[in-house]
Amino acid sequence: MTESARNRIVIAREPGGPDVLDVVSRPVPTPAPGEIRIRNITRGINRPDQIERLGFYPAPAGAPEGLGLEVSGHVDALGEGVDGFAIGDPVCALVAGGGYADWSVAPAGSVLPVPDGVSVADAAGLPETVFTVWTNVFEIGALSHGETFLVHGGTSGIGSTAIQMAKAAGARVIATAGTAEKVALCEALGADIAINYRTADFEAVVNEAGGADVILDMVGGSYVQKNINCARMSGRIVSIAFLTGSRVELDLMRVMLKRLTLTGSTLRARPLEEKARLAAAVRQTVWPWIASGQLAPVIDSRFALEDVRAAHARLDSGAHAGKILLTD
Repeated sequence: MTESARNRIVIAREPGGPDVLDVVSRPVPTPAPGEIRIRNITRGINRPDQIERLGFYPAPAGAPEGLGLEVSGHVDALGEGVDGFAIGDPVCALVAGGGYADWSVAPAGSVLPVPDGVSVADAAGLPETVFTVWTNVFEIGALSHGETFLVHGGTSGIGSTAIQMAKAAGARVIATAGTAEKVALCEALGADIAINYRTADFEAVVNEAGGADVILDMVGGSYVQKNINCARMSGRIVSIAFLTGSRVELDLMRVMLKRLTLTGSTLRARPLEEKARLAAAVRQTVWPWIASGQLAPVIDSRFALEDVRAAHARLDSGAHAGKILLTD
């Protein structure tokens, strides 16, 4: 690397739409002790990036400047005390910020080798979604073999990953989506039942199918009560986003009568030690699913880093199916 090298990052100069995103130049970051610097090939775009752009999801204290939570590329430099990685290793990583960049730094515990069966260019579509699904569906939701899993937004980055991971774990999967094409994609990914929520009442369909043991909800609003209504006895409902609102009026009687668990979580602000533990669990359980062909990132589209505004416009449109990636 030359002394004149500069790092492109993406910032939101103020809250707003995609037009507030600017590509600016910063010094190439130096990894602190325990950190790895990655020369990025690809960066994943996620809903939390959109919410941060809108001004509702501030970065945690100490996070690198700029948007972006997941990257893939090659190890470029090692901070003091880092072992288990070598310069040039193909990796993907969960970062607390600064992922839309040429170079990113990540705590070593949040960095994973690119799994067998996935290219370095596609691996940026894995960390945020896989960590989120593992945490919320398998650890918090405790989904087990033979249970029924319901996921809303089945063709989102999270949804498409959740369908595949749940099937790999031996669950029966029900997914919702908003078009016939997206319903077909859910089925192609392994969903046993896929519901077009615009033409059918998902609550009625799920109840007719016997209900759901674990429900992953990114919608909120009216879906919260409907999730309660179609959950099985001792079901677990996990909320990770609220696309139609987080304030709802509920009848909680069925929560009591069914002994339901209604919970939720976020990932970004978790302690480094917790993210490292999650990374180790993902590497042990989920990476073999990828190597065996049971799980792969679903890529909707790719945009150059300089075209980040167009990429976010694609995200805002809701027309995408799978991950939107930023490339070199």
